[in-house]
Amino acid sequence: MSPKLVIGANGFLGSHVTRQLVQAGHQVRVMVRETAATTGIDDLDTERYLGDIWDDDTLRAAMSGCDDVYYCVVDTRGWRVDPAPLYRTNVEGTRNVLDVAATVHREHPFRRFVYTSSYATVDRRPGRRSTEDDEITDERGLTDYVRSRLIAERMVLARARDGELPAVAMCVSTTYGAGDWGRTPHGAIIAGAAFGKLPFVLDRIELEAVGVDDAARAMVLAADHGRVGERYLVSEKMISNAEVVRIAAEAAGVPVPTKRLPLPVTYALAALGTAKARLRGSDERLTLNALRLMRAEAPVDCAKSKRELGWQPGPVEDAIGEAALFWVGLRSARP
Repeated sequence: MSPKLVIGANGFLGSHVTRQLVQAGHQVRVMVRETAATTGIDDLDTERYLGDIWDDDTLRAAMSGCDDVYYCVVDTRGWRVDPAPLYRTNVEGTRNVLDVAATVHREHPFRRFVYTSSYATVDRRPGRRSTEDDEITDERGLTDYVRSRLIAERMVLARARDGELPAVAMCVSTTYGAGDWGRTPHGAIIAGAAFGKLPFVLDRIELEAVGVDDAARAMVLAADHGRVGERYLVSEKMISNAEVVRIAAEAAGVPVPTKRLPLPVTYALAALGTAKARLRGSDERLTLNALRLMRAEAPVDCAKSKRELGWQPGPVEDAIGEAALFWVGLRSARP
């Protein structure tokens, strides 16, 4: 049996992909940075390669002989005042990995190269349900985060069209669940709700969301059933910020925040955050760009993933509750 490789196995999604592969009995290789926190995979029996996405020798060694490669590296810090790191990781880093992968594939052909993309690369517009066929044609107004993800996805699919790699792109929405050791921004909201530290919730904010275990399962299924050169939407449903907070608080057994921050006030605070970021050169979590990402929501249709991959996600509400209990358990375990 040929090994599987997960690049970025220490991340939230990557660790869950790794765990599912190990539990299915596969020989699994992981590639992580030497300084990466690997709590989420330390208990798993894997062959570890230390290096980053610019380390060609380590990439080549890790990929050689594998049948499936899962690429789970992404910089999600869309709030950064300097977008250069987003492009370096999401675009230039991806390009380097693709170059090495194409070379290895010519010598030791892969079955699939499963790339972690984002549902933000799909053209979503209010009033309709978007599918993988909806391409973004007007890039005006895109945030640097979305633009970097779009450029990278297009590179991956171009390699597939040209026959250089048997790649598929997985357009994953916001992931919730246990094991968020790195505390993602959306995971931090659940932690805040579970600890009773959220004074209010943001009004009229909705996100497409999916359980992280279900997202990982879609990635694994894509290696078995995904069509080369295709992209697949991975999301369970659209859910409001207020509902996420309510579910997390109730699961943790703490009062649900009742105060809501009206949308105009949220925009005012985001404008202040943007001004502060520009004046101080600091990275602020709530900026107009960050709010635009949260507000640029419209439902997506994941029928293709269900039909072609055989993917059946569970309710994301269950994953939110599991995430809240994860944070409560983590706090209780501390001395």
